[in-house]
Amino acid sequence: MTAGLPWPLAYTVSGDDCAAFMPLGFDARLAEAVRHLSELGYDGVEVQVRESGARDAEALARTVESAGLKVLGIGTGPVAAQDRLTLTDPAPDVRRNALGRLLDAARLAGELGVPVTLGQTRGTFLPGLEDVQRLWAERAVRQLAEEAAERGSRLLLEPQSRSSTSLWHTPEEVLAVIDSLDAPAGLVLDTHHLEAEGADVIRAVTGYAENTGCLQLAAPVTRGPLTTGDPRLPALLTALRQGGFTGWLTLEHTQEGNSLKAAARSWTALTGAAPTPS
Repeated sequence: MTAGLPWPLAYTVSGDDCAAFMPLGFDARLAEAVRHLSELGYDGVEVQVRESGARDAEALARTVESAGLKVLGIGTGPVAAQDRLTLTDPAPDVRRNALGRLLDAARLAGELGVPVTLGQTRGTFLPGLEDVQRLWAERAVRQLAEEAAERGSRLLLEPQSRSSTSLWHTPEEVLAVIDSLDAPAGLVLDTHHLEAEGADVIRAVTGYAENTGCLQLAAPVTRGPLTTGDPRLPALLTALRQGGFTGWLTLEHTQEGNSLKAAARSWTALTGAAPTPS
């Protein structure tokens, strides 16, 4: 475990199936990224995938574990970001392909024994189609949650800002969806999206720590690497501990042109904010 932190610390990386490196993750091929992150002291990675499935689990685990790290979660951002596939697209074949990709990601996560996350792939609304698009998304998320549970994984839904999706912007809205499911699910909280929606980040983390499987971190305003001395960080770590958080932390932010420096900067800032053992 990373020095001073009671939870695993991960960094966002792109799977080798991605068409390009995700801009909020390490700017290198997976094998190189995990080697550098291991040397910096990270515990694991959150792997963003585009079209990987259960068949790819062994190779993915081998690459990550060869660097002494663990896969802590499977992200699905590239499905929308790189291929424009969403669960609310008016075209039935696009919705079907989006759900197929997400189900594959859930199967991959199940093989690895980790959660699968869902954010922007739920899509955006078009005028006059809002009601039916919401229904499409709800049905697909229900199927995804059930598939994840059957495969030994768990779906984590992320409240995201209105610039990313038309659906479920606050933890309260996401929890209402989770409560309607017949399969276990949880939250991903992201400090950037919470701030973009005007939420008090410390209050949100305090109130929903027990429901949260992953907290994603970035600097306020810029969404860049964390900064040493940021007064939010000790407060966030205290809120997680007092709230009974049992998940993992992920650095998900811009790379400011150099992933190695960005990852080192965030690791230093976060571990430096951890309370000193008595």
